[in-house]
Amino acid sequence: MSTYTPTIGIEVHAELKTKSKMFCSCKNDPHASHPNTNICPVCLAHPGTLPVVNNEAVKKVLLVGRAISGEIASYSEFDRKNYFYPDIPKAYQLSQYQFPFVKGGELAGVSITRVHLEEDTARSQHQGEISLVDFNRAGVPLMELVTEPVIHSAAEAARFAKELQLLLRALGVSDANMEKGEMRVEANISISDSEKLGTKVEVKNLNSFKAVEDAINYEIERQKTALQSHKIITQETRGWNTAQNKTFLQRSKETAEDYRYFPDPDIPKYDLSTIEEFNNSRLDEDLSEIPSKTRVFLQDLGIESQQAEALVNDQLALAFFKKVVVLLQESGKDKTVIKIAANYITSDLAGLRQDHPEHVLDSTNAMSFATLIQMVSEGEITSRVAKDLLFAIVFEGADPKEMAKEKGLLADNSVETLTAIVDEIISLNPTVVTEYKNGKTASLQFLLGQGMKATRGAANPKLLTELFEKKLLG
Repeated sequence: MSTYTPTIGIEVHAELKTKSKMFCSCKNDPHASHPNTNICPVCLAHPGTLPVVNNEAVKKVLLVGRAISGEIASYSEFDRKNYFYPDIPKAYQLSQYQFPFVKGGELAGVSITRVHLEEDTARSQHQGEISLVDFNRAGVPLMELVTEPVIHSAAEAARFAKELQLLLRALGVSDANMEKGEMRVEANISISDSEKLGTKVEVKNLNSFKAVEDAINYEIERQKTALQSHKIITQETRGWNTAQNKTFLQRSKETAEDYRYFPDPDIPKYDLSTIEEFNNSRLDEDLSEIPSKTRVFLQDLGIESQQAEALVNDQLALAFFKKVVVLLQESGKDKTVIKIAANYITSDLAGLRQDHPEHVLDSTNAMSFATLIQMVSEGEITSRVAKDLLFAIVFEGADPKEMAKEKGLLADNSVETLTAIVDEIISLNPTVVTEYKNGKTASLQFLLGQGMKATRGAANPKLLTELFEKKLLG
């Protein structure tokens, strides 16, 4: 039986975060609650209207190009992609063909073919036998990124899509929420048992990473079954049915010739080398927050990979952590203390944020949190106390020193005070003491727990353990 190798290329469309649309001054708000409110004669393709390019959208695409080490074009132009559908009233889409803004590049080990800019279409809504069109999305700036066919598994394709989403968010280029259609993935899939590539099938509009992975895996198996049955794979476009977990035929695949691309005569050509804001050095000023650089930054701090990924995937937590790092470093704290901060942010604080989604992590409270971490590292309070104070400090800006003092939670390192507490706990728990002396070491944990309870979590655990052991074994 033949062994088939899958070959996959990915196309991603991402709606860009700009104030206005791509070719007019209408508000860029495709999710407006009322249909057809952010529209104008340009959006609706009224005769005689002329497009005006949104240079902020161009800059955002160029930023992506720099982030993936792509080649920024010196010359570029917009083209008309001709086809008729109710959601595109001009009967053509303004896009780019031969001269995209970005060529080449690499992301997550995947080679990029091109990144170009176009306008989004309107949104069709079907109600029984009636179809309605909402033009709020028409003309929204849309970035399209196309990879080389160098991906060979569904898992690799999903990882690439996740990394691209991270990059777009880190750059502030797009919110890239797949469930809202702000980032749409299409997969071109073929299989072959030789070096020659098989027939390509495109699966469109995959709106989650799970759908990307599931659809590719299904399509690989579908094509494999067909070839093993000596059937011919036809070049076509397919959709993905999440409920049935299978692809379905939409239409035969179009080619570039079908769209009859030609340069748009109404939009001036671009000589990017003459535009100061598109200069590479100006663009590079905005690249400090990209995920690849953030990972190196976290690695240099000694942050464990799992915690680093949690921070990279959470822009609010990352911004908070970076501010805390600066504050700790200014106070002369080393990487050991910074790692304690990372642990609290990615575990305890992450849990609080999940339980209290109404509270937004505010970096203005980073100073209070940094002080809390210093108090833990210097033994002024225990970890248990720090966790109890965390909510008030991070979400309410409470002063950890004052709060710990008022509540009597400052660490008690007095041997005399703790010895008295140890003696009392031993006298109250003779059975547990006997069990420990007979070899049941777990009994010590019970006694320690009673000691921490008696001191409201303020006792130094290490010192308390030493005192118990001394009394029990003495």
